[in-house]
Amino acid sequence: MWTTTITPRFGDTDVLGHINNTVLAIWFEQARNPLFRIFSPDLNLSPETFPLIMAHTDYDFVGELFLQHEVEIRSGVSRIGNKSFTLYHEARQQERLCVKGHAVIVYYNFKAKQSVPIPDAIKKQLEAHLLPEA
Repeated sequence: MWTTTITPRFGDTDVLGHINNTVLAIWFEQARNPLFRIFSPDLNLSPETFPLIMAHTDYDFVGELFLQHEVEIRSGVSRIGNKSFTLYHEARQQERLCVKGHAVIVYYNFKAKQSVPIPDAIKKQLEAHLLPEA
């Protein structure tokens, strides 16, 4: 499991004083950077070198997030398939679960414009981050 700490910005809030729901997509994406380094250690994000595309994301808002406290994003692999894998993310504030969600990511060949099998060496690295309940 990876952990990323976010310090909310004033601009992340809405008129009710909560962290706006649209911000979680950005925070969860930021929390995926350690995972992306498995595929591209220097984070060279070009179609020639970076083999991932996002297929699906979902979020369940189960508690409120506020500006005043840091947010801990916890991420791990919940499923590994042949050509895709699923990440589980959760956002916690003061140890309280506030948002949970998933991201399905596909191993992709941009030249062929199709998904391709995840290499075994990469699968092994993903397995090191497989969540126990997965």
